[in-house]
Amino acid sequence: MNFHVMTLFPEMIERAMGESITGRAIKAGHISVNAVNIRDFANNKHNRVDDYPYGGGAGMVMQAEPVYQCYESICRSIGNSRPRVVFMTPQGRTFNQQMAEELSREEDLILLCGHYEGIDERVLNRIVTDNVSIGDYVLTGGELPAMVMIDAISRKVSGVLGNDDSSEIETFYDNLLEYPQYTRPEVFDGERVPDVLMSGHHANIDKWRREKSLERTYDFRPDLLENANLTDKDLAYLEKYARSKENN
Repeated sequence: MNFHVMTLFPEMIERAMGESITGRAIKAGHISVNAVNIRDFANNKHNRVDDYPYGGGAGMVMQAEPVYQCYESICRSIGNSRPRVVFMTPQGRTFNQQMAEELSREEDLILLCGHYEGIDERVLNRIVTDNVSIGDYVLTGGELPAMVMIDAISRKVSGVLGNDDSSEIETFYDNLLEYPQYTRPEVFDGERVPDVLMSGHHANIDKWRREKSLERTYDFRPDLLENANLTDKDLAYLEKYARSKENN
C-alpha cells in the first residue's frame, strides 16, 4: 500500500514513519510513505503558499493552486490514477478501526494536511473525497492526524505485523477492548499470573480472554457493545456480569 502525504513539513512525516513497525514495513516493501512538500509547488520565489483570507479575519489561508498542483503531481507519479484523498479536518467523520480496515484495501491513498486557518475551499471541493477527524480537539496541523491514520491503517496491511493473526486479536477486534496481557515473571509484587493462562488448555484460555474482553468493554467503553459482534453466549455472559456488578 502506498501513502502520499501532502504537507508543509515532510521531514516530520518521514522521521516519525521511519521508526518502529511502520519503519520496518517500509523497509520490507509492505507499505511506502511519500511525503510531498506543498511548498515545492508555490509560484513565487519565497515558496509562500498562504495569503490573507477574503472577508477579513485572523490568520492565513493556504492557497488553492499549490495544493492542486501538488495533487496533480502525485496523480501523475502513480500513472494518472485518481486515488482517494483524505483531508484532516475536525469537520470530518471520526476515524475508527472500521475506517482503518476500509482504507487499508486501497492501493494508493493521499492524505492532505492543512495548516494556518485552513485551505481554500475551491481546491478542497475539487480533490477531497473523505473528510476525517481523529477527535474533537484542535491541533496545529494535519501531520499528527495523518501519522495516526497511517499507523492504524498500516497494521491492517498484510505482512506489516509479521504475523497476520496479530491484527485479529488486538483492541477493537469484534468491536471489543482487548483482554489483559501478562508475561514473565510469574509473580510480580505478590500478584500471580492467572492460573488459566498457565494451564496450557487453549479452549479455556480462549474462553477466559473472551470473557475479559467483554468485561473490559462493559466497564470502560459500553458504547462499543452496541455494534459489537456478540454471540448468544456473549450476551448471556454480559447479563450475568452486569448482575454481579449490581450486587457488589
